[in-house]
Amino acid sequence: MAFVLALTIGFVAGLRSMTAPAAVSWAACFHWLNLEGTPLQFMGSGVAVAILTLAALAELVADKLPRTPNRTSAGPLIGRIVLGGLSGAALSLAFGNSLLAGAGLGGLGAVLGAYAGYHARRRLVAGLKTRDLVVALGEDVLAIALAYLVVTR
Repeated sequence: MAFVLALTIGFVAGLRSMTAPAAVSWAACFHWLNLEGTPLQFMGSGVAVAILTLAALAELVADKLPRTPNRTSAGPLIGRIVLGGLSGAALSLAFGNSLLAGAGLGGLGAVLGAYAGYHARRRLVAGLKTRDLVVALGEDVLAIALAYLVVTR
């Protein structure tokens, strides 16, 4: 189950890169995930929660700006892979499994989420003949809800 959750939290990072680590950080802070004694114990600290939450909120705003780079271009995609890997590793460790396996699955999930989100958003905007903002807000809700479901399992 931990590996499915690691892949799924990576998928969230592919949709909204900072939402995944922010959710994991909150879960560790509330002791929904036990990261004590692991290399990722810091994610449950108040400082990590504050920084990751602010970054996630900033990303939710920045995603709607016209100059925001495409999530599938090299820089943003690498960032999503790293953040998905970090989040997946934390989930894997919380279940007593391998850090590396969780990181790999989280990174893979991030790639899947980035491309799935990109193509779904483009198709929905065109198919519904609506503004990108409407679909982007729906994607925000999906990413947050999915992250919550993952970290509360």
